[in-house]
Amino acid sequence: QYDMVEAAEITRILMERFALDHQSAEELRAEAEDIETNAPDTVRFTRAIKEAVDYDHRASVVEALWDVVLSDGVRDHEEDGLMRLVVNLLGINDRDSALARHRAQARRG
Repeated sequence: QYDMVEAAEITRILMERFALDHQSAEELRAEAEDIETNAPDTVRFTRAIKEAVDYDHRASVVEALWDVVLSDGVRDHEEDGLMRLVVNLLGINDRDSALARHRAQARRG
């Protein structure tokens, strides 16, 4: 679950990454939410991503996830726990995750 600020950040990331207009990015986010609702558990879902996507692209996804986590200015224990889980399941090492978090924080100022 995420708030409106985080939803807007996800839309911004989709627009930037896939060169989409705002409406197309909103539609893609809604489609992804539907997929996530019907997805298998987190372990199987991330395993499928890990097997299909190379390390550098998975690491860039982790950086985008940090952008979302930090977008509302609040970093809580649930978000930290989810990030630790997802980073581990995606096979991203702690150093690369920390660097991604620092880059995301630097963009926030």
